[in-house]
Amino acid sequence: MAATIKDIARETGLSLATISKYLNGGALREKNRLAVERAIEKLDYHVNEYARGLKSNKSRTVGVVIPELSNLFVTQIISVVEGVLQEQGYSVIVCDCRSDSERECRAVRFLLEKRVDGIINMPVCSDGRHLRPAVDNGLPVLLLDRPIDALGGIASCVLLDNENAARMAARRLLELGHRRIGILVGPKDVYTSRMRLNGYRAALKEYGVEPAEELIAYGDYTLEGGHRQIRRLLDEARGMTAVFVTNYEMTLGTLIALNERGVQIPSELSLIGFDNMDLSRVARPPLTIVSQPLEEIGLQAARLMLEFFSGERTAPVTVSLSASLQEGQSTRRISP
Repeated sequence: MAATIKDIARETGLSLATISKYLNGGALREKNRLAVERAIEKLDYHVNEYARGLKSNKSRTVGVVIPELSNLFVTQIISVVEGVLQEQGYSVIVCDCRSDSERECRAVRFLLEKRVDGIINMPVCSDGRHLRPAVDNGLPVLLLDRPIDALGGIASCVLLDNENAARMAARRLLELGHRRIGILVGPKDVYTSRMRLNGYRAALKEYGVEPAEELIAYGDYTLEGGHRQIRRLLDEARGMTAVFVTNYEMTLGTLIALNERGVQIPSELSLIGFDNMDLSRVARPPLTIVSQPLEEIGLQAARLMLEFFSGERTAPVTVSLSASLQEGQSTRRISP
């Protein structure tokens, strides 16, 4: 016969209220916590989450909708989110919509059918219509990386200060004397792409450099897109001495294309990449990288969701985090 909360109380000599507090994530005195944990292990006690959900009308499940499971930026953040939520007794359902807005709508409907307690979304759809059913049902909704104007004041958001991140990278190249600086950004309609391009343009204007359209390449945040667009810049952007690539996958594609073309970094082309410090270390020469605080993004997202669940937070909030520039050896000084 399965052990019950009463069995744990008898085993430990503690009250049912104390045992219940522990099982619901509350803090106990160290002595009591250890006693409860020993009893749980001895009695092989397992929480009946289904019964708990029926009683509380909560599933203790969080839905996560992402654009691409293959994207390293996405998976690193979601790994942190899942770890924090699981520590607090929540399960996570991850839905990959493959950058398709209709799939994204279906994913949200699926999660609502599963009675999730909240939804975390790195959105593909820019008008927020896919999240309206969740909002209308009173669920906490948290956006990652990309805000949605139509959900302002309704959904929380954790994002990078993308404009300053790009401005910082472009400034570094300008400080080194570069003026013909190429940039690989994402699609024109994606928030992160627009903000990073704004930061690049702002830095150039600070130095009195008029941004040249032939130095701007719009990719799709994929390896193939980076490979394709850097080749276009090499062929068409005459006099380009440096390039800033604004995400990890396109940085990788850029490195492959430059290697194929025999372009030497930094003697022939200075390069600043994005996102991945592991790539920075294994590349030769080591890359200068705009590093996003991926772990902090994940921690903030999970903590905000837990605060909504506990009632500690009721109003939506936007959290903006800063990137850092990690210097490698992929840039060089030239005469402006």
